[in-house]
Amino acid sequence: MRDFSKELNFKTSRSSGAGGQNVNKVETSVTVMWKVEDSDFFNGFQKNLIFTKLKNRINLDGILQLTVSESRTQLQNKKIATDKILEIVNDSIIVPKIRYKTKPSKAKVQKRLDSKKKISDKKENRRFKF
Repeated sequence: MRDFSKELNFKTSRSSGAGGQNVNKVETSVTVMWKVEDSDFFNGFQKNLIFTKLKNRINLDGILQLTVSESRTQLQNKKIATDKILEIVNDSIIVPKIRYKTKPSKAKVQKRLDSKKKISDKKENRRFKF
């Protein structure tokens, strides 16, 4: 897992939701922003993967943005936001293994047909015969 947290920028704002007077006074919501193009941690291929897989999360300026307001403290929200953005980006650079189509072996095909025939014969023997 790559740690590019030095390239992240943070912005705080007032959080909504539960918290009473704390919500009205303290800026606990944290927005983490990362400019993908300016990153030194990833090569061109990886940046291209990030852009394609996270295209719905990246704005027109090329900034990946994530807002967290789960906790009542700014410090915890900052840690949660950092962990989430690291996880999202690191999951997006994984290249899935290519799956090749395979055929079942002749023995497997024969075994399947034999079992079907056996079940068919069993059901045929259950029928009432005159």
